[in-house]
Amino acid sequence: QVQLVESGGGLVQAGGSLRISCAASGLTFSTYAMGWFRQGPGKEREFVCAISWSGGNTNYANSVKGRFTISRDNAKNTVYLQMNSLKPEDTAVYYCAAGRNWGWRQSEYDYWGQGTQVTVSS
Repeated sequence: QVQLVESGGGLVQAGGSLRISCAASGLTFSTYAMGWFRQGPGKEREFVCAISWSGGNTNYANSVKGRFTISRDNAKNTVYLQMNSLKPEDTAVYYCAAGRNWGWRQSEYDYWGQGTQVTVSS
């Protein structure tokens, strides 16, 4: 049974930083690309960033490029999202996902976590 469990969400002021994590189990983590998606209030879920199996390739949405960094530790079966210079518009539920490619399409991902709330106050 595959499980992806996000953690580390919370309330942060605009301009601040936060790191969220996603711990995976029930799959061979090092063979899966990992992605982060988010869904803001009243919005559709959207792509944030993704990382390849080895961590050698990354892909970012333009809205977060230069502010967010995705990384992974295959020994710990964990993927991270370091978020800096946070803005109120980054407020959303953040989901991690595991798939075969580090693309932006949700259909490329096979497994999803339950999400963690990130709220950025102005």
